[in-house]
Amino acid sequence: MKKNLYKYLSGNEYPGRGIVLGLTPDGQKAVIAYWIMGRSANSRNRVFEAIPGGIRTVAADPAKLEDPHLIIYNAVLTLRETTVVTNGDQTDTIVHFMNENLFPGYSFEAALTTRTYEDDAPNFTPRISGVVDMRGGAYKLSIVKSCDGNAASVQRQTFDYPQPVAGEGHFISTYLKNGAPIPSFAGEPMRIAIDENDGNELAGKLWESLNEDNKVSLFVRTITLETGDYEDIILNKYNAVEGE
Repeated sequence: MKKNLYKYLSGNEYPGRGIVLGLTPDGQKAVIAYWIMGRSANSRNRVFEAIPGGIRTVAADPAKLEDPHLIIYNAVLTLRETTVVTNGDQTDTIVHFMNENLFPGYSFEAALTTRTYEDDAPNFTPRISGVVDMRGGAYKLSIVKSCDGNAASVQRQTFDYPQPVAGEGHFISTYLKNGAPIPSFAGEPMRIAIDENDGNELAGKLWESLNEDNKVSLFVRTITLETGDYEDIILNKYNAVEGE
């Protein structure tokens, strides 16, 4: 059964970073959404910045950046007819494997076997990743996480959606909810309804659904499948400090 993502997010103080992949109701566009949240001053000190083919995270105020480890990375990159989106520097790993065609047909999965969860004990934040075929709309999602916080046991799970349905998508996040330590996402990606053909409308609804205190940045891409052309929307809670 499809779930209402807006309602789910509105009732969840801290799902962490999240990825949504799917198709618009008219079936003409693929949809990608990625957001970041933060509980600490360091993780909140970020904005999304556009780069060729995607986005990266940068410090909103470089003078206040305490530790770039795990929070500064390329979040979205475009490789020919594929969009790659992740919550960390594994974006670069996936693009490298796909660009070199190291494991034909399975470069996404193979790239992620070289990575593990983030080294931020005791949370051991999962690495979540997605790839989208920009001309057909097919997509995959992956999560690399610890086994219930057990650092000695890594779990790698990939979910393949080769025939997506118009007006539907799937959502995965780093966490289930707030906590100490924060519990990792569990189970299959959530099957959700996508109710907007317009990326700006979708972005607005998602942004309003995220917890006001913890949300940091949101990215939405809509891809016209007939042409492969795309439109990107970026929403940042904080303003970047201009350098001298």
